[in-house]
Amino acid sequence: MKKITTLFNVLVFNSFVIIAVLISFQVHAQVVSTFVGAGSSGNSNGTGTSASFNGTVGLSVDASGNIYVADRENHLIRKITPAGVVSTFAGSGSAGSANGTGTSASFRKPHDIAIDQSGNVYVADHDNHLIRKITSAGVVSTFAGSGSAGSANGTGTSASFNGPSGIAIGPNGNIYVTDKGNNLIRKITSAGVVSTFAGSGSAGSANGTGTSASFNNPSGKYILVVNDFNTVKRQIFLKQ
Repeated sequence: MKKITTLFNVLVFNSFVIIAVLISFQVHAQVVSTFVGAGSSGNSNGTGTSASFNGTVGLSVDASGNIYVADRENHLIRKITPAGVVSTFAGSGSAGSANGTGTSASFRKPHDIAIDQSGNVYVADHDNHLIRKITSAGVVSTFAGSGSAGSANGTGTSASFNGPSGIAIGPNGNIYVTDKGNNLIRKITSAGVVSTFAGSGSAGSANGTGTSASFNNPSGKYILVVNDFNTVKRQIFLKQ
């Protein structure tokens, strides 16, 4: 039996969300298997290794055990059932920013995914500089962001991002985004109000509270600000 300590997901403890948490677990057998994916680039749907992906980045799991994957180079959001059945949940496969249902919508190199308690999927649509929302029925809309690179705070499409790359949801429904190109951590309320939660906007490695802290191209998959170009591990304690 081997004990492994790893960085994983968002932990809720009392009224805090702790990001970049160390979780220890026991591995009883060191057996690695391929759950899905052919091992070569593609966009085929299917079961297990008959399916294919191209540049998968972030993923998240819903309450039923379905896995949603940001299939970056295919510009798709893919869904994997617990049985390993892969399908296209949203996206046409061509780069774009169209809203719509299922494959009538489009993304441009989506990087990460978070799922709220109602089953809505939120996507860090990196190259579109947008945060997209997908309902459980597959209806895609723009939740926040103007579509142009920027750092403006505001509500919905009056706000702007610059290459959002990581996304997580707190217990009160607030969304936290690693705004990579702006060197910021942004907060979005359930009403779509965007603010700067942490970071001065200038590249750096200073610790501190709110905008007195600094980051250098923060990014994360599951974990917000696990690492950045400063090659250090960072933690943010989010008091709701």
